[in-house]
Amino acid sequence: MSAAGAILVIAAAAGGGPSRLTCELLGLAQRLKADTGAIVAAAFFADRADAIADDLIALGADHVYCVEHAALEHYHSEAWVSAAAQLCGKVEPALVLIGHTSSGADLAPRLAFRLDEGSVATGCVELSWRSGSFQFTRSCYGGNVHETLSFARGAAVATVRAGCGEAAMRDEGRRGRVDHFNPTLDDEVRRVRVVERRPETIDGIRLEDAEVIVAGGRGLNGPEGFSRLQELAGVLGAAVGASRVPCDLGWCPRAWQIGLTGRTVQPHLYIAIGISGAGHHMAGCGNAKTIVAVNTDPDAAIYKDARFGIVGDYQQFVPAFVAEVRKLKAEHK
Repeated sequence: MSAAGAILVIAAAAGGGPSRLTCELLGLAQRLKADTGAIVAAAFFADRADAIADDLIALGADHVYCVEHAALEHYHSEAWVSAAAQLCGKVEPALVLIGHTSSGADLAPRLAFRLDEGSVATGCVELSWRSGSFQFTRSCYGGNVHETLSFARGAAVATVRAGCGEAAMRDEGRRGRVDHFNPTLDDEVRRVRVVERRPETIDGIRLEDAEVIVAGGRGLNGPEGFSRLQELAGVLGAAVGASRVPCDLGWCPRAWQIGLTGRTVQPHLYIAIGISGAGHHMAGCGNAKTIVAVNTDPDAAIYKDARFGIVGDYQQFVPAFVAEVRKLKAEHK
């Protein structure tokens, strides 16, 4: 490909700068740029969108579009899809990269539908350029198999899971172009009214950004088990996650779900308690640096992925572990 179109990254912010997933998308875009010759563009949607423009350039964007409108300050499905489609009409990208979050999974297919001959691949774990086309690899059959897709023509839109590539390295000496783009969104804002917003963070820690995660599964046998996990997470400075079943049963918030149909995480330490290790869960946490598994079943599948395994009752393990961590902290004050 002598890419006439750009590789366009839809950026997200966290803590006053680009989110960790945005940094990973820009790293991916830079690697694809080396193979395709395409420029890397980044778009940030907000009421005033120039706040992180310099950061995006330092992380590898050649051209930053500040997409500005009052309706874009928070994710608004109709407004964001229309704004993205209008921007793509201006940029004419060959590839649009979006983080695989709840909003990204909503935005991507609807944007692809709006584009001329657009195609979409969601939940990608790998992207590459081979034989003159982009190759999109993603999990299927509950995470047990990977499939690779390519599209013959038109712009491609892809959502990419967190932790599937190296984040872009900052280069404060980079220079790039910044343009302001003001989409027309009057009809979209009138059609849909947002009545409530629920934050994605739990106790201030985003699962995708957490370095330590304590996650629970069906083996906790009820919501009271997650109270114990929260105590452990508190002494470790960790976030709390869950497999799908506890979320389905209402034992914990849906925002805690990790796996193929939940969030993808890449912490330094992942403590899985009462989780069997089914493929659809491991698809969301398999890239953790170290997995510690606690399960009463010595044949649980998760031990195949765990670096350390404890066969036993979490009700005995967790209090003992909490006490030991507190003791070590007291000794090293």
